[in-house]
Amino acid sequence: MPELLAAVDLGSNSFHMVVARYSHGQLLVMDRLREMVRLGAGIDRDGRLDREVAARALACLERFGQRLRDMRADSVRVVGTNALRRAHRKQFFLERARAALGHPIEIVSGMEEARLIYSGVAHTMPRSSGRRLVVDIGGGSTELIIGEGLTPLELESTEMGCVSLSQRFFADGRLSAKRMARARVAVRSELEPIRAAYLRRGWEQAAGSSGTVRAIGEAIREFMPATQAITREGLEALVETVAGAGHVRAIPNAAVTEERSPVFPGGLAILAEVFAVLRIERMEIADGAMRDGLLYDMVGRLTHEDARERTVRAMQGRYHVDPAQSHRVEITALSMLAQVATAWQLEDPLAEQLLSWSTRLHEIGLDVSHSRHHQHGAYLLEHADMPGFPREEQRLLSRIVGGHRRKLVTEGFEQLLPPWDRRAIYLIVVLRLAVLMHRGRGASPLPELLLTPGSRSLELRFPARWLREHPLTVADLRQEIEQLRAADFRLKVYSSRGVAAL
Repeated sequence: MPELLAAVDLGSNSFHMVVARYSHGQLLVMDRLREMVRLGAGIDRDGRLDREVAARALACLERFGQRLRDMRADSVRVVGTNALRRAHRKQFFLERARAALGHPIEIVSGMEEARLIYSGVAHTMPRSSGRRLVVDIGGGSTELIIGEGLTPLELESTEMGCVSLSQRFFADGRLSAKRMARARVAVRSELEPIRAAYLRRGWEQAAGSSGTVRAIGEAIREFMPATQAITREGLEALVETVAGAGHVRAIPNAAVTEERSPVFPGGLAILAEVFAVLRIERMEIADGAMRDGLLYDMVGRLTHEDARERTVRAMQGRYHVDPAQSHRVEITALSMLAQVATAWQLEDPLAEQLLSWSTRLHEIGLDVSHSRHHQHGAYLLEHADMPGFPREEQRLLSRIVGGHRRKLVTEGFEQLLPPWDRRAIYLIVVLRLAVLMHRGRGASPLPELLLTPGSRSLELRFPARWLREHPLTVADLRQEIEQLRAADFRLKVYSSRGVAAL
């Protein structure tokens, strides 16, 4: 276990970094940094990122990077949320951001964001009996989770946040009761589809996380000093006060700083409607948030409780994967990887993980249809909710599984984050060969295989007698040579005596 762990949350409103030491089963925070970047406000309707906002974000990441420079790769996670989910043509920005931080950026789905938020809150609040509702109001999205203990039961991410709603209804800074009412109606329409399911599930305690909820709580305490939590009465009184202020600069609450005031009305409208729609009377203010969830997720990964492993096992069960076959393919694929990892720059631990997961999931598409099951599997992996997996890892896993048989299509690889845009082809080749070697689905042991990798080529050596005894495998290998040649990759098959076998 590394001495220090760091989590960086690239939110739509603020960027946060927390550095902690893991000791005796607990995370002890050593350092926290926060800067309001307003990344979400810099993305236009076409998903383009404003240059000035991008420069501001990169300057912030340079400062964060100074603190992270000497930390191990497996001890840092950097996660982007709604703003980076919405941004188009973000590859150049992400590459510069990686250079500034010294670590890659994962873009997580809304559901994964919700899972991490719940983990952060559940690990940092006192344990309570019964279910807990957690509400997190971010800059571009709002997450609502019901869980029990450390386990989330209902997860939802809505496309509304304090930045996006404030831009929509209070962009010029003017405030009024009518504008606030229109904003609340918009929030109500977003919440209506989940209302019945959440009320049916129920909870004993409600908790709010994020700077918006904290600022609302502080603002309420200014005129209700005895209140230690957010109440519906206090919230509605604050709504009336803010709407009557006339302008965001005139909001008469010290807690609403000049920095926060432009996005405060949108966050307030969201929380007021969450209370009204879900019939909440009281909400505790949580210290934990998504960045804390990231830290505990890292602890899980480093202590063999990786949420991604649980997700892979669950998908194997859901799609009725043959465990014996996937295990055979996995053993062979990992053995092949060990022989080519150095030459193909696949020594990153994630390469072995991706190959392992793809062997376990390469047949999930069979549950849809045998015909083109590799394509069905790829679709499921790209679009399913996969707790623990950032979007880029899902997309990469999807490309690997989608390429494991038939024609190898490399279109779209340029959309993968570096270095996987160049290295994915190698993981696919290894998976293809491992699947091919176990086409008979039998338990008979394979011969010793020797692999010699080149830049876009691979030499594969078999015992000559084994090839003579397995004509179907020889026919498959001939076909594989042609399919890989069409993708500008050369596969050569030799006997152990060095004679070209095919």
